[in-house]
Amino acid sequence: MKAKEVIRNGEGQNYNYSQDHCFIKLSSHHTNGELCFVEDTLKPGFYLARHHHKIMTEVFYFLEGEVDLIFDNETIHCKPGDTVTVPPNVWHAASCEKGGKMLSIFKNGQFDLYLEKLSKMSASDFADSELMKTIAAEFDIYEG
Repeated sequence: MKAKEVIRNGEGQNYNYSQDHCFIKLSSHHTNGELCFVEDTLKPGFYLARHHHKIMTEVFYFLEGEVDLIFDNETIHCKPGDTVTVPPNVWHAASCEKGGKMLSIFKNGQFDLYLEKLSKMSASDFADSELMKTIAAEFDIYEG
């Protein structure tokens, strides 16, 4: 990034999926792939399956609602104002029963590019489990 960038409330690249609605607040395009910020509104019933990253660190800052971050030996019940950092190689999942909002910060990750790629895929692409596994690995996401 060579100049300042201002992204206002309700602005940013917009990805509205069945379980969440994301706005890219800082694109990895502007940080040489080192950092991105995503404002994520979790819809009621949100569930993110167990996964880990080999390179990426995730930082979650909770803005609204309550979210459970589920680790192998612990579940952390998160409320507004809480911050949880998940380093590489830590298996985790997330659940949000009533909906909420968080800021997700991805260090050494290009999660915004992953969302962009997903937005261009067809229903048959999503149904292809091998393709989905390959795409996830391309963006340092490993389910298990």
